[in-house]
Amino acid sequence: MKRDNIRNIAIIAHVDHGKTTLVDAMLKQTHTVKDNPETKDLIMDSMDLERERGITIKAKNASLIYKDVKINIVDTPGHADFGGEVERTLRMADGVLLLVDAKEGPMPQTKFVLKKALELGLKAIVVVNKVDKPDAQVDHTVNHTFDLFVKLNANHLQLDFPIIYASGVKGLADTSLETLLEKIKTDADPDVSPLFEAIIKFIPAPEVQMEDSFAMQVLALAYDNYKGRLGIGKVQSGSIKKAVNTLLVKMDGTKMTNKISALMMYEGLKQVDVEEAVAGDIVAVGGFDDIHIGDTLTDPLNPKVLPPVEIEPPTIKMTFGVNTSPFAGREGKFVTSRQLRERLIKELETNVALKVEGLEQGSDSFLVSGRGELHLAVLVETMRREGFELQVSQPEVIYHEQDGKKMEPYEVVTIDVPTEHQGVVIEELGKRGGQMQILESGHSGGDIHAEYLIPTRGLIGLKNLLLTRTRGTVIMNSLFDSYKAVHDIDIRSNEHGSLISSETGVSNAYGLNNAQERGMMFIGSAVDVYEGMVVGKNGVDTDLELNVCKTKKLTNIRSSGTDEAIILTPPHPVELDFALEYVGGDELVEVTPQSIRIRKKILNGTERKRSERK
Repeated sequence: MKRDNIRNIAIIAHVDHGKTTLVDAMLKQTHTVKDNPETKDLIMDSMDLERERGITIKAKNASLIYKDVKINIVDTPGHADFGGEVERTLRMADGVLLLVDAKEGPMPQTKFVLKKALELGLKAIVVVNKVDKPDAQVDHTVNHTFDLFVKLNANHLQLDFPIIYASGVKGLADTSLETLLEKIKTDADPDVSPLFEAIIKFIPAPEVQMEDSFAMQVLALAYDNYKGRLGIGKVQSGSIKKAVNTLLVKMDGTKMTNKISALMMYEGLKQVDVEEAVAGDIVAVGGFDDIHIGDTLTDPLNPKVLPPVEIEPPTIKMTFGVNTSPFAGREGKFVTSRQLRERLIKELETNVALKVEGLEQGSDSFLVSGRGELHLAVLVETMRREGFELQVSQPEVIYHEQDGKKMEPYEVVTIDVPTEHQGVVIEELGKRGGQMQILESGHSGGDIHAEYLIPTRGLIGLKNLLLTRTRGTVIMNSLFDSYKAVHDIDIRSNEHGSLISSETGVSNAYGLNNAQERGMMFIGSAVDVYEGMVVGKNGVDTDLELNVCKTKKLTNIRSSGTDEAIILTPPHPVELDFALEYVGGDELVEVTPQSIRIRKKILNGTERKRSERK
């Protein structure tokens, strides 16, 4: 049986191709969200971090009504580091909207999210977005998208995809490019109804077994202060009612029965209480305190267990530990290993692509593995905003053993850079073991487009280096490809020399004036520093200890206050992303709610030298 009054769609795309902006237009035009001056843009990006970084991190649900058809929308992250969110939430959908930027065309993450959708047998509508961008290459983008479908082994039904042209920021969409460009030129009123028509026409209605016993897989979690933990998923078969006994089958096979205390569906962005839900509905279910992603809710009399969600393994690991610096406990609320352990256990419940080792009692450091640097950086940033103090180590790749060979993760990197900087990029990637796959010129006026296969090891610290060397013009994206045999690469280019404070105290202009001649400073004057803290980057590849707290002494010739004017170069701001790329193997990043500092693992200079001799 088909439920023609409902459609479940996921919106997938490469990061920054305009998914969330298009969802805004869809919600506003169906009056799901009131379109008034107070309404923020990017309604679905509700986290502060999402708004600041301009990316979607958590998949989110919403629904709208168009011509008596309820359209359930899942907005997924575009960044491959949050692929765990995509892999599980696509199971709620019966079809996808694939957004592609008209200028950039399909990018690495487009390939990643589309591959997952095609493997699940979902039908796609291709939305060519941002057609009003200068240098938009619409035909080129459509052809490349078709090639991508072919490359990913799409079946003949999936290859016959409809195309919608759109400008998400203007709230316009049409099946004809000429008509859309005319609407944009004449500044027409927002209208995405051709997109809604395409969804109703081409996305299949959910096929359901109403007579079968109830089964639903938990694909997301939410928390309500009154209703407790809620498991979110799509009802696969049968129906579910409030206050009915239901069986929870966990991933490890354990079972428990309880009454459904809350049953909710999405209306717009809100969850509203309902008495009954049937196959094809996306619902949130309360009543089980110990519910996790991948668990199955089913009828206790006729249980039906659904196959588990497969999540790709992590590729990067970092050590999270209790802050042990001399400034520990000054700025944070949560500073103990117990609080850190509890927070990581809580994160594991919803962040399915994360793995944590060392959670046993008595341990004060934990090995946290994730899908990439950004995946782990977002977790660290979230924790510091919650009031945690911690120290994290340099990100390292995770090796695998296969047939007696040591294997390491490789990634596909795409780079767009102006022609004058191509030599720097090719040289640096060659040093780090990158194998060139594609090199095209003439992309979007005077740029070259290159694709490389490179060990993940070689990527650590690469982005900051290339941004410096290309004067901020490089656009770089990467995506996990596969595990290959380890081969020697020159990762000395990741190495650097640090300027280290030899004293504890407060930095001042006189001390910094001597130090800044040695390299790039990370701190200004009147900043608290401690012995062993990294205060700058040395101009050469060796560490150098110096005293940034040094003051000018009084002499019998002149007073300590009179001197020629000291001009300090503005320090390089130490943000979390920069610190994680910069930090060396013998260094740690100290993260507190107010500060991010880089420090040596061994703070005392004499002890450091002693350990180097061993």
